Amino acid sequence: MTEIDAAGWWRRERFDPRRERLETRARIMTGLRSWFDQAEFLEVETPALQVSPGLETHLQPFATDLVTPEGTHRRRYLHTSPEFAMKKLLVAGLPRIFQFAHVFRNGERSRTHSPEFIMLEWYRAGAAYDALMTDCEALLRLACGRAGTPALRHGDRIASPAEPFERLTVADAFTRHAGIDVLATAPDPLSPSVALLAAAARAQGIQPHAEDTWEDLFFRIMLDRIEPHLGIGRPTFLIDYPISMAALARPKPTDPRVAERFELYACGVELANAFSELTDPKLQRRRFEADMDLREQIYGDRLPIDEDFLAALAHGMPDSAGIALGVDRLVMLATGADSIGDVTWVPVA
Repeated sequence: MTEIDAAGWWRRERFDPRRERLETRARIMTGLRSWFDQAEFLEVETPALQVSPGLETHLQPFATDLVTPEGTHRRRYLHTSPEFAMKKLLVAGLPRIFQFAHVFRNGERSRTHSPEFIMLEWYRAGAAYDALMTDCEALLRLACGRAGTPALRHGDRIASPAEPFERLTVADAFTRHAGIDVLATAPDPLSPSVALLAAAARAQGIQPHAEDTWEDLFFRIMLDRIEPHLGIGRPTFLIDYPISMAALARPKPTDPRVAERFELYACGVELANAFSELTDPKLQRRRFEADMDLREQIYGDRLPIDEDFLAALAHGMPDSAGIALGVDRLVMLATGADSIGDVTWVPVA
């Protein structure tokens, strides 16, 4: 369902073709909640309205004003993720938490994007990112079971969660699918060189744009050369991102050039993004400020840092692992739908 044809979605002749997939969505949601309950997670709820929406450089938030009883206006944002609030709950002493959160990202609408969608986010205190991979394997198998299908599907691509999931580093993916040594383009891991990546890209027939940042070119190579190969036949964990691409993740002890971050792919579609969480408040502030410097350079604005979040880190956040999974995309693949609009109860008009 597209933005253009969203009006009148409630007409029976338009709703009925989607009904079976929507009922499957409900069964999957029930199954996911049951799985977390059996794994002794606590379901939490955090406000969508936040001081900081999340500080990923390229995400565009929805902004509004909170009007106090005294008539003053305070700028607030609809969160792009419940991450900051949920990590504060970890500091408060909750060891395993999950949430089905409505999240908001402006300027995003396609067959795999919506400006409002459901994010399943969960955290494990005392764990690292490999524990989340085990969780993901169980949840994808559960989704297929609830949908009554042996595999996830998108177009003519399938990914069977019954098969052993692939684990592929970002560096190996760039070498295998793009012929580029991406870590060599970042002699300073926190400030990678766009000139070096551009030269490597040209050698592989990829033409950089004059205004490209290193991140711009990284994402374009990912989109064009790498993502179409991920999660084909079986799901793929793309692991160990360059440290500059993981502001909220801790460095990998055996290789400080990369962070303990992974993304989960099935049928060439990204489903989840996970970290072993960074708990150092001073390093976290430096990463936030670097991301906002880049945002200001590209978009001409900055987003506020949640100082209360940094205070919580300083108070003592336990070593933890956290992940966000797109529920709409998971249901789309489990039901073989062409678009997340086909598995959304009511479209964003």
